Amino acid sequence: MRVAHRLALDHADKVTRLATLDIVPTYDMFHHVNQEFATSNYHWFFLIQPAPLPETLIGNSAEFFLRGRFAGLIPQAVTPEAYAEYLRCFKNPETIHATCEDYRAGASIDLEHDEADLSRKIACPMFALWAEGGNTARMFDVIKTWQARAAMQVSGKGLPGRHFLPEEAPEQTLTALQAFLSS
Repeated sequence: MRVAHRLALDHADKVTRLATLDIVPTYDMFHHVNQEFATSNYHWFFLIQPAPLPETLIGNSAEFFLRGRFAGLIPQAVTPEAYAEYLRCFKNPETIHATCEDYRAGASIDLEHDEADLSRKIACPMFALWAEGGNTARMFDVIKTWQARAAMQVSGKGLPGRHFLPEEAPEQTLTALQAFLSS
């Protein structure tokens, strides 16, 4: 979703619609950090630590790390088969490193780009979905936050869940995205 936000800014002539799932702009996330945010999103600050610290700690027990990230979602939202695939991938040190690098970019170059582009607006129609029980909804007015970054009206809604909308509310996520993307 963060890549899609960047793509909509950098290639406005190519992106005709933007949909996001349970995020607000990275700049807003980092500039509204408080104890609640840091506690509930601890992984943001853990994964940005210099290599190989998080890679080593996660690699020592990928299953422990993943079970923590998916706490309460297995087997209701994340099936045992899906979890097994996540775990298979996360046992690969390159996958762990790439995950950390994504978060490191978010806290460095992505943040710099977002700050430099605060005056630029997303030029296409935008749709935001968020998890009603998640951190994003608890900390932000999602529509209002995105509206500040968009030239057009932002639409969207909250869905049941904590963060992983495709896993927690698959039919509702699909239906909402199809309606927006086909309109």
